[in-house]
Amino acid sequence: MADRNTTSGQLIHRPPPHRPAMHNTANTPFLQRLRHRSLHSTQLMGIMALLISGSILLLLTGVTITVTALTFVFFSPLIILTSPIWVPFGALMFVVIAGVLSVFGTGLATAATVYWLYKYFKGLHPVGSDRVDYARSRLADTASHVKDYAREYGGYFQSKVKDVAPGA
Repeated sequence: MADRNTTSGQLIHRPPPHRPAMHNTANTPFLQRLRHRSLHSTQLMGIMALLISGSILLLLTGVTITVTALTFVFFSPLIILTSPIWVPFGALMFVVIAGVLSVFGTGLATAATVYWLYKYFKGLHPVGSDRVDYARSRLADTASHVKDYAREYGGYFQSKVKDVAPGA
């Protein structure tokens, strides 16, 4: 609240703290030049956090890769000896999991479709109902045009049949 003006309630914009210009860097002492270019405490804390978290992640990555490699080295003979059991078991598990997921996926799609149809027939206008109504009207129009066409040309073909086969 120290930045507010008490009379008008507007914010006062204060300029950043003035740092003296370093025109002649050859004559200025090293410590003064270093102080002039030093980082703020928030920048320093950000860099430190970045370095610490990066170091920890790099260490964890190295430990994970090392443990994985050693596990493969020690357990590869056991894996090779028991592979006649694991390969068919893996194939069977793949088929079972794929079947279960497909059944659940189909059931979920069916439930969603039934729910959409329920909302549609109740008149709640679910998403996409306008397209269904448009398609239904197009189908009805096409059916009526085909019926009119058949009615119009059906008599024409009946007369042609009588011309070809007068007794029919």
